[in-house]
Amino acid sequence: MPVGVGILVFLLAFAGGVLSKFAITPSWARAYSVPWSDELGTLKTDLSYGEGEANKFDLYLPADGTREHYGLVVYLHAGGFTSGDKSGDREMLSWLCSKGYVAAGINYTLRTETNAASVLSQSNEIKEAVPKVIEAAAELGYPIDRMAVAGGSAGHALAMIYAYRDGGEAPAPVVLTFGAVGPASFCQEDWGIFGLDQSEEACAGLFGVMAGVEITPEEVADGSYREKVKPISAADWVTAQSAPTVVAYGTHDRVQPYLASLRLKTALEENGVDFRYFELPHSGHGLQNDNALYAQYMEQVEAYLDRYLPVTE
Repeated sequence: MPVGVGILVFLLAFAGGVLSKFAITPSWARAYSVPWSDELGTLKTDLSYGEGEANKFDLYLPADGTREHYGLVVYLHAGGFTSGDKSGDREMLSWLCSKGYVAAGINYTLRTETNAASVLSQSNEIKEAVPKVIEAAAELGYPIDRMAVAGGSAGHALAMIYAYRDGGEAPAPVVLTFGAVGPASFCQEDWGIFGLDQSEEACAGLFGVMAGVEITPEEVADGSYREKVKPISAADWVTAQSAPTVVAYGTHDRVQPYLASLRLKTALEENGVDFRYFELPHSGHGLQNDNALYAQYMEQVEAYLDRYLPVTE
């Protein structure tokens, strides 16, 4: 398969996998999907954080505006790095707001056939956006003292990159990260679902697009490519100071490699991070075949929110 075609297949598969993830809504999930209403608070949409057309965020402000400080939860949208919008997570963000958090959905520049957007550039946009989100919340009377960052699929990857790579520079302490099925690392041997473990050329092509840098087949062969993909490999940034973490992955994922999630699990274990890792043995990217485990994952998300980002009066 030509390298360019392989990259296109990957991007389409990644975006398509997101559709399966969000097309199925089990009954228990309704507890975490709250329709927005003005009774929940105030919703500010399309606030700017940069000059790019996609550099917009939505801010969900809880009805109780009397507290001295608030916790912020940023939730980043899915879409295979090529599609999606912050509005797609409105019910999740509304649920977070209903719990008393300031919640934010952030758009980022999507990869298209006519631009050079990459996971690296998207992660840098999120880094640029977070201070603007916190500044806007404070101006509206909601000062932020702690935050969590989360997301699904591509958004989960970006959330982990921010939490582990950029959390030390965040304008408010990152005390939690959570999400599902986001690629956590880019190691050739883990990406056999797209045949990258069999082709240095294909691996160099795809990883170069994802990392926003030129990678040669020779660099893949000698292993030096790892430094070039480190900026987008969240697992490589985990330290003993990393935020507590709750994640879920399907062992039959054909969109992002399950093996990469094991590198994340190992990094969290070796660094003594407080984490919960949910392995769904019958599911792919949609996590649709292990409802009981998926429900446990969401229960732990709520428990970790209550523990590390408690809503205080």
